[in-house]
Amino acid sequence: MGLLSREPFNTDKTQPMSPVPDILWYTRTPNPTPLGLASQLGWFHDEFRSEGIKIFTLEETPDPALRTSRLDHHLPNSFRQGGNVPAIWARSQGAASRVVGMNWLDEYQGIVCRPGSGLRSVNDLRGRRIGLPLYSSRIESRRSEALHGFLVALDVAGLAPSQVEFVDLAVEPATALPGNAHTYQHAQAEYELLMRALQRGDVDAIYLKGDRGLQLAHLTGARLLFDISRHPDPLVRIHNGAPRPITVHQSLLDEHPHLAARFLARIVAVEDWAAHHPDETLAYISRETGGEVPWVRLAYGSDVHRRQGTELTDTAIHALEVQKAFLLKWGFIQHDFDVQQWIAPTPLREARRLSSELLAQAL
Repeated sequence: MGLLSREPFNTDKTQPMSPVPDILWYTRTPNPTPLGLASQLGWFHDEFRSEGIKIFTLEETPDPALRTSRLDHHLPNSFRQGGNVPAIWARSQGAASRVVGMNWLDEYQGIVCRPGSGLRSVNDLRGRRIGLPLYSSRIESRRSEALHGFLVALDVAGLAPSQVEFVDLAVEPATALPGNAHTYQHAQAEYELLMRALQRGDVDAIYLKGDRGLQLAHLTGARLLFDISRHPDPLVRIHNGAPRPITVHQSLLDEHPHLAARFLARIVAVEDWAAHHPDETLAYISRETGGEVPWVRLAYGSDVHRRQGTELTDTAIHALEVQKAFLLKWGFIQHDFDVQQWIAPTPLREARRLSSELLAQAL
């Protein structure tokens, strides 16, 4: 049962409302996200079916013009949850997006070397070759997170970037196909390419992350030099996937804030559901990432079902500011912007109220 049968919040009643859209779009990356879990549970369709509002994912459309909104967020009436690098890049390009929530789920981030290399810790990387993925894309998410991972690891070891040699490793761009399958395949192919370069001795260390990166490191016997995900400072653990913002097109907030809040309420409700369904949560995340359940558990933690909350904490907002500053400094984005002005807290407050009502109806 939907939640539309109530007064829309934060609307100017002196102005006529624009027509209710007949389609809402959303997209997410193939990673563990509350939005992805809500999608697999069918909650978005449940919420809007009675009003005839259709729900479509950008992954399933064959229209390439629509699919580009996964990155540049140009499509009105659309939501996105995924890596913060594309979200920051789109905003820096002038996208009319607003951050209405975030999830912070730490995952395996490893600096690894080949066995027998003689390297024992990050301190041993002085004068060594560091492999960074290089591919022809407007948004260099994986290159930026690899560079960030190495920079924080070097900093912890007291080494400067000038004390290592960064080596570009070309990665073929993903084929633009509908669905997430090409994303799974591209990520795996990229990691395998990096690993082959490592095994050949072209480079001395590479960065891997997530369940696919962890599994590949295990299968190849790669030696872990530094596990960034275990560092106690969350600002050290920042990468493309931490935090993962939920963004919505500004037009929907302006014209139909109640629809935005209802969509977001279904994402918020995932936190309680996941906490009570640990096995199902792992299975759903496995489908999202394309990885096997045991590796999902190892990469994201045995308590992953308890970390599916949606927040706008000061730490997460500051993390976006730190990430934006890093991307600007290293040339991944060209235009600065105010992160605080990017945040829209009202929809999450309303979504929490609606989610509480939704849970009460289920009891």
